[in-house]
Amino acid sequence: MRAREKGSVGECGATLSVRDGSLLEADAVEHDGVHQRHNEIQPFDGGDGAATGLVSPVPQRSGAQVGGGWIEQFADAPDVLKNALDQQTVVRAGGVEIGGGEFVTMAGPCSVETERQLMETAERVARGGARVLRGGAFKPRSSPYAFQGLGLEGLKLLAAARAATGLAVVTEVMAAADAPLVAEYADILQIGSRSMENYALLEAAAHTGRPILLKRGMVATVADLLQSAQCVVSHGNPHVILCERGIRTFETATRNTFDVAGIVVLKEVSHLPVIADPSHAAGRRSLVPLLARSAVAAGADGLLVEVHPDPDRAWSDGEQSLTFAQYDAMMADLAPWCALREERGCALETAV
Repeated sequence: MRAREKGSVGECGATLSVRDGSLLEADAVEHDGVHQRHNEIQPFDGGDGAATGLVSPVPQRSGAQVGGGWIEQFADAPDVLKNALDQQTVVRAGGVEIGGGEFVTMAGPCSVETERQLMETAERVARGGARVLRGGAFKPRSSPYAFQGLGLEGLKLLAAARAATGLAVVTEVMAAADAPLVAEYADILQIGSRSMENYALLEAAAHTGRPILLKRGMVATVADLLQSAQCVVSHGNPHVILCERGIRTFETATRNTFDVAGIVVLKEVSHLPVIADPSHAAGRRSLVPLLARSAVAAGADGLLVEVHPDPDRAWSDGEQSLTFAQYDAMMADLAPWCALREERGCALETAV
């Protein structure tokens, strides 16, 4: 077997280095201002005298020290794991605190369609208790013939709605080149499930300095999600919000399988705020309120829900978008659960 002297492995800059059956020595390197070291893996003798090994630059770990056992599966995301002080990260955006004592609802249409549609929705969700307006200006769609979003015009409409209502704005960024533009208009940058492992996008979004709402990938494990969060943090942006939005399983009754246990695990192991998106998990608006309640009970710090003035005529995801009346009913139903959650949080702080 003929070994290559040098090659590239993965998207995080790992380098395969082999020469004469032994690993090359690697010095510490500086990458994007972060001091890194090389981890050396012992060469494996393939039987013909050649050896292979991976020399990977890994950021110096300043976060949790991960021991053995169950927690070891999250060892590659040390800076997003709870440390000895067990401090909860609170992400601040547009005057809103996510991860603190208040349960935060982010609500709005799947897509920004028209000025009237967005303004009506923004005003209604604000009256109902939402603190953040969600809405897509750039839309990742499975079909090339589906509505792809208004782009810059959509961003301007979101900014106008923020000025009119006082709501903070969260919207998705799909391309690394668009991150600075989206950051000019949005308070929080959303990384969608399809982009969770787009490391160039994660890096670009991190460098804007805006808080990042990171959605779990459709086939991603909890550990995968935490590793993507680690990527953002390692590029100098600690303001990350994790989002459970359901995963792909063999079940077809819902659009995705809502992993409530995933919320519990994330709250157990990570200091980052965790919110839930019951709309994409359900795929059917009648299921959203009960899934939202389960997210509150599981300990989530907030919700991301789709609301539309006329869901049956929505340009995208109308079947999972709540009507204004359904949204109001859901918020009323959640109120005692959120109050109980906040009381429990205050009791825990007092005990500490």
